Amino acid sequence: MTRISFLTLLWFSFVSAPLWGENWKVYVASYKHDKACAITYTFDDGLIEHYTLVVPELEKRGFRGTFFINGSKVTDGKQIKDKTKPRVSWAQLKEMAANGHEISNHGWAHRNVTKHSLEEIKADVLKNDSAIYANVGVIPRTYAYPGNRKGGEAMTFIIQNRVGTRMEQRSLGSKRTPQDLERWVRTLLKEGDWGVTMTHGITYGYDAFVHPEILWEHWDKVKKLENKIWVGTFREVAAYLKEKEAVQLEIAQSGNELCIRPQLPLDKKLFTEPLTLVIEGCGIKKMVVRQDRKKIPVVLLADKAYFDFNPHGGEIRVKIR
Repeated sequence: MTRISFLTLLWFSFVSAPLWGENWKVYVASYKHDKACAITYTFDDGLIEHYTLVVPELEKRGFRGTFFINGSKVTDGKQIKDKTKPRVSWAQLKEMAANGHEISNHGWAHRNVTKHSLEEIKADVLKNDSAIYANVGVIPRTYAYPGNRKGGEAMTFIIQNRVGTRMEQRSLGSKRTPQDLERWVRTLLKEGDWGVTMTHGITYGYDAFVHPEILWEHWDKVKKLENKIWVGTFREVAAYLKEKEAVQLEIAQSGNELCIRPQLPLDKKLFTEPLTLVIEGCGIKKMVVRQDRKKIPVVLLADKAYFDFNPHGGEIRVKIR
């Protein structure tokens, strides 16, 4: 039996080298389903148009978005607190979450973390977490800093029990043109990056689009590239990247069979995103994969195959023909 022992365990990182067996190259994909890059579309402040316009347009293309909300501005569905910027209701947010969108924390009262005390920010963040959980049924595991202001000891508190916080973002609104967006997508594909957008207004409010069709047409173009681009929520992509960086694999080979044992030293309650394993090699005609004795679907291409696995699960058995 050819065995790759614990002495040759490989820690995969964003630029990790693949692990070679006798006939195959085995590695965790940079992004889900071995996509070339990822994009996350985030929307701030809970405007009603995020529900009436954005969600239908996203779902039309099979996409899901991340909506960072301020609990103090959410309506009860019967009245509009701000008639110039009508807001989404808790019932609408709950519906969005049930359909796969991420509803997450942007502060209860949109407080700048650099201008308030640690205790004030703690109270603000926890109150919003509690409100989202009570009304939507999900615990926020990400956070977007109000005003994109970052710094101070509050950040150490905020990142606790979260898979990530929005540190960098590309404003997507009135200043964007179709040509600008096309260049951005080309750059993401070329560099293999994760692009995170930030949008507030659609037809009203801060940085609203001159023509919302610019956004819909951009999504049409991204949809045509879905074999190369993973459009995932902020939580999904942030979790995947951290899991990929931390996962440890022990791989043993015997003939045309591989035994792969994953170990992920991250909190399994927080980091729940499946990872994609790629096996490259010529002449693979069939591949049967099981983890914890359950058969896993495999995508078989001309020169490689890939499948999703549970990084917290048991051993993965791969038979190659």
